[in-house]
Amino acid sequence: MHIIVVGGGAGGLELATRLGRKLGRRKKAEITLVDRNQTHIWKPLLHEVATGSLDTGTDEISYRAHAHNHHFRFVLGSLSQVDREARTITLSALTSSEGQEILPERTLSYDYLVLAIGSVSNDFGIEGIAQHCMYLDSPQQAERFRQRLVNGFLRLNQQLETDPQARLRIAIVGGGATGVELAAELFNAAELFKVYGLEKVTLDHLQITLLEAGTRILPALPPRIAASARDELAKLGVDIREGAQIVKAEKGVMHTQTCDQIHADLMVWAAGIKAPDFLRDIEGLELSRNNQIVVTPSLQVSNDPHLYVLGDCAACPLPDGGWVPPRAQSAHQMATLVYKNLVACLSGKPQKPFKYKDHGSLISLSHYSTVGSLMGNLTRGSMMIEGRIARVVYISLYRMHQLALHGWIRTILMTVVERVNRILKPRLKLH
Repeated sequence: MHIIVVGGGAGGLELATRLGRKLGRRKKAEITLVDRNQTHIWKPLLHEVATGSLDTGTDEISYRAHAHNHHFRFVLGSLSQVDREARTITLSALTSSEGQEILPERTLSYDYLVLAIGSVSNDFGIEGIAQHCMYLDSPQQAERFRQRLVNGFLRLNQQLETDPQARLRIAIVGGGATGVELAAELFNAAELFKVYGLEKVTLDHLQITLLEAGTRILPALPPRIAASARDELAKLGVDIREGAQIVKAEKGVMHTQTCDQIHADLMVWAAGIKAPDFLRDIEGLELSRNNQIVVTPSLQVSNDPHLYVLGDCAACPLPDGGWVPPRAQSAHQMATLVYKNLVACLSGKPQKPFKYKDHGSLISLSHYSTVGSLMGNLTRGSMMIEGRIARVVYISLYRMHQLALHGWIRTILMTVVERVNRILKPRLKLH
């Protein structure tokens, strides 16, 4: 039996790892992971990559090495077509930046296919967004933003010699977790740039505008958590504009529905997500308005028991209405169920339904604060936490991801290495 998992994000990589340990090692099935990148980084950390707080060279995981260690195969490539009748997938040709073909178009056969391709930013077709804004959907995009940020601080430090009123202006569209966490992390970067030689730069020289179309930031979280995060950002100096709907973007300027203009040196779009557009080209799939694939309770496509979907690209209905939210904890829980159901397929056992458990939400405001709630739907009311305790819980979410991939011993060793690197390496990636 051949199981192909497309997408090496949080859910996809955890699933391939568990299947490799269970089935691949015992030669009960061939497990293949397909991804367009060579390495994996936990997506909730991309805002730290974007500011240089996290060095991908240290924290990323090589798919090939991980596949070797956990008894599955890795194939580099981008999914372009799925033939569900023939049970094959097609990967587009891979070319270098110079246009030279590295790998030709390839076709892989499967017995079971799992789509875990994640999500991309949704610009809702607004004029100028794709041309003038930066996204943080991938490590490459986060690294591109980081380089522009470094250059921006270098120019600012030089400008301050002759113009004390100079500012580095950054506009972030989207008051969700990504936008809020990025805003706080940028102030941390400004502090560290001053430590590492840009003496003229202070927090007052960083002008951040956070734009949210809704009535409040963090609309998916309880109001008291959103209010706490808003207070912390305001203390840092973030200009928070709620009810600010963007209607157009031009070079260096955002236009709102109320005719306001927000000028910025860097513009980031983090205002919504959708599943990749190419899913529309796969015949017979029921899609949501955000391109997500509608799945049954067992996370299979209704008319194809050989196709599973998990993570941000899955539209999984909740019993009381609505959909399972696109969070890392959702992908982790879905990967666990798909693993159990695929193993059940081997022994002819029935499929189990997905039951989402909301363990709460946490928002990291860099080293300044962490706020959030625990328990979620496990109790009648959530328990709000903040400060050091919340920070410990927030970090533990990443540790759980590492545990799923590496086990206890390696995760402990990696934690020790991280502690040592804090002493040996700069606290900010400067090159």
